[in-house]
Amino acid sequence: MDELLKFLVKAIVTEDEVVEVAKEEDERTITYKIKVAESDIGKVIGKNGKTATSIRTIMKSVGAKSHKKVFVKFED
Repeated sequence: MDELLKFLVKAIVTEDEVVEVAKEEDERTITYKIKVAESDIGKVIGKNGKTATSIRTIMKSVGAKSHKKVFVKFED
C-alpha cells in the first residue's frame, strides 16, 4: 500500500526525488502524510481538489481489503 501511494504521487509531480510519505498506523486506521515540493503541491491537489480526492479514494479502497480506514493528508 505504501508503494502504491508513492507511485501515484511521484507520477504526478515533476520533482519526484523530494516526495516524502510518512505513515502512522494503529489498530483501525492508517494515516499518510505526504510532503512534496512547493511547486508541485498544486499538481497533487488538482483543480478543485479532484486529484487529491482521487488519490484518497484509491487508498481507501485498498485499505478496505485490510479492514482499515485510510486517511491521506497533503502538507506544504
